Amino acid sequence: MLFQKFPAAILLFGAALCLLNPALRGQDDFKTGVTAFRIGTTNLYGTGIRVAQAEATNNPPPLESYEVNPANVGSPAGIFTYISTYGTSSTYPNTVGTNSDHAEWVAKFFYGTVSPPGQTSAGIATNIAHVDVLDANYFFNNFVDQYTPQSLGDAIINQSYKYSATLPGNQTSITNQQLLDTLFDNYGAYFNVLLVGAVGKTGHPGAPGTGYNCISVGAYNGPDNVGGDSATGPTVDNSRCKPDIVAPDQNTSFAVPQVAGSAAVLLQAAERGDGGTPTNSAADMRTLKALLLNGAVKQTDWTNGPSTPLDARFGAGMLNLYNSYRQLAGGRQTNFVSTTVTVNAAHPPTTATNTIAALSGWSFATNTSSATSDAINHYCFNVTNGSAKTVFLTAATLVWNRQYYPYFTPYYSPIKGINNLRLYLYNTANSNLVACSTSTVDNVQHIWLTSLVPGRYDLQVWKAGGSTVSTAEPYALAFAFMPTPTLVMGKSGTNVTVSWPAYPCGYLAESATNVAPAPVWSTNNLLNFSVTNQMNVLPLAATNKTQFFRLVCPNF
Repeated sequence: MLFQKFPAAILLFGAALCLLNPALRGQDDFKTGVTAFRIGTTNLYGTGIRVAQAEATNNPPPLESYEVNPANVGSPAGIFTYISTYGTSSTYPNTVGTNSDHAEWVAKFFYGTVSPPGQTSAGIATNIAHVDVLDANYFFNNFVDQYTPQSLGDAIINQSYKYSATLPGNQTSITNQQLLDTLFDNYGAYFNVLLVGAVGKTGHPGAPGTGYNCISVGAYNGPDNVGGDSATGPTVDNSRCKPDIVAPDQNTSFAVPQVAGSAAVLLQAAERGDGGTPTNSAADMRTLKALLLNGAVKQTDWTNGPSTPLDARFGAGMLNLYNSYRQLAGGRQTNFVSTTVTVNAAHPPTTATNTIAALSGWSFATNTSSATSDAINHYCFNVTNGSAKTVFLTAATLVWNRQYYPYFTPYYSPIKGINNLRLYLYNTANSNLVACSTSTVDNVQHIWLTSLVPGRYDLQVWKAGGSTVSTAEPYALAFAFMPTPTLVMGKSGTNVTVSWPAYPCGYLAESATNVAPAPVWSTNNLLNFSVTNQMNVLPLAATNKTQFFRLVCPNF
């Protein structure tokens, strides 16, 4: 077994199970766009998708506790396979492991139909085809840590644990993290599998949530959630942006399955053609990752910069499944123009007149540079809704893989890097650079603007020439130019209504009885709205009482 060559990696820290003051999941579903997703889509519950759930166990052999009792999570017994060093079983109970409360909580957030205690709703992908539940050490030793990775056959793998070997503090820990990242990246790239991992509870992010090809998930439990409840970036090895995204919970273990469940239903949507053709491009792990990050809702104090594409605490922001789905449904778009320039030369916007009609959508393409030239794929948009006064929320996310690289003797040497891709947004009218994301260590680039004025823009995917990992690099791009939502007053029978667009999701109506000198804004009854013709409609009883309304993107 290769296990003996990497002993530090087998020590796992499973996040402690926290049952105190659980947040109401119904409210969480609203925050994450699951409520709007259910209203706005049909029959998307992860049907036909195979997933895996790798669980850390703190018990000594032979009492490894990692299993899910199907009855406790409300899932059919026939969809489970349990895997450990003691064998494989498709029945419960069995002799290859024992029950884990932690595993069952993860399952309830991921695919279960029974809600956790204190919660009001259950999992996101409640109709998955199959789930492999397996001991995390066994998964690593027998599937990941191999000269050629061995496939589980699952499209999405939930990893709600953190390796103790990646705790910061010395070079050995950093080296172990890099080796773990290499192995997990190899597995994801080799099989086109989406690994969803926890960044851990404290300190810097740790493996498996530090993998380049992983979606790294943090927990968000309110505006003051900095450190403590969830590890914060950057990574200790080379200051990469992790986490990639956050989901609402006190514990990263239960934030991860919300993202994994969202990925499963997006994958089902992609495979059935909701994102157009070809479905294999829509279902690619890079496309799913780009869509999930691009649909995220920003916290009030979210921040990034050209060399740090994601926030150190929140990544791309709060998971929002409905936003991601709407961008998938915008369809695959193709760059009409590709150009090359001398290495490190300027790359102004194209003068081509081709235009991508969809203002929300995605692309899956390849960028190819050379030893002497950088390469640019151009995506041109006329950003307007017919009103010169409208400003647009703008999000663009570029994702590519750290490529598969088999290791040889000496062990895991060398550690392969990533190609250098960047994202630029130019105003074509004056050739001004509006925004860019140019990290040289991340394989995610992200642009976020809150007030882009109408105009014609060139969104560029740039790839460095010269000395590169490879001349060609496949990538996924998700984009959205969204008019800033506004409130509309109307009437329905005897009720006054307040309406606002269902997309972009994440905005709420608040009311106050005055606007001066110090209004008290309230979100009372904010969840009592319905969705009609892609509009959120909130009925209000007609009274003589003066009320003022505003639309906000709350800091959940």
